[in-house]
Amino acid sequence: MASHFGLSECADFGPRYNIPPGTDIPVIRLSPEGKRVLHLLRWGLVPHRSGDPSIGAKLNNARAEGVGEKFSYRDAFRRRRCLIPADGFYEWKTEGRLKQPWHFSLRSGDPLAMGGLWESWRGPDGRILRACAIITTGPNAVMAPVHDRVPAIIAPEHWQDWLAAPPDEVRALLAPLPAEAMQAWKVDRRVSHTTADDPGLVALMAEAA
Repeated sequence: MASHFGLSECADFGPRYNIPPGTDIPVIRLSPEGKRVLHLLRWGLVPHRSGDPSIGAKLNNARAEGVGEKFSYRDAFRRRRCLIPADGFYEWKTEGRLKQPWHFSLRSGDPLAMGGLWESWRGPDGRILRACAIITTGPNAVMAPVHDRVPAIIAPEHWQDWLAAPPDEVRALLAPLPAEAMQAWKVDRRVSHTTADDPGLVALMAEAA
């Protein structure tokens, strides 16, 4: 992880196979010295001017189309962009009365980096909460049959731009990743239970005979 993303500092964390919103996830930011560092931040953005941290439950994802203008995200988009590393992610397709989970990853097998935003919120008691949101964009051909949104995946050659460049220069990076770079397969419905967290969750689901 540290070498792949060029990190100068990396928090300790074990493998996870099912991370729900409201929990801590690995996030790559720039340090004051301009180096890439990875820390664990709460998934669910809490704007620094918010009076209630519970708003984070509604701000897990930020739509790319208005991320630079919407009140909840605009400050972070200008000054506090981040990368959220993962081996892959899940999305659900409605099939009748059921929702079938799919796992998406890079065809290369490399870890991917989703574009994100982060904020530092201070409570009345002085407690500091650092939290983040994942930016989503329109689907590519791999995602479209399953869902109408996909995380904005930032290509390695643009990681530094996303973290450090002026906001007007990075909007184009929020386009969907080319479909040929991605792969997807059905996985066990156990992933819909937030307490499930084991390697079997990302295995190809065996179809009924």
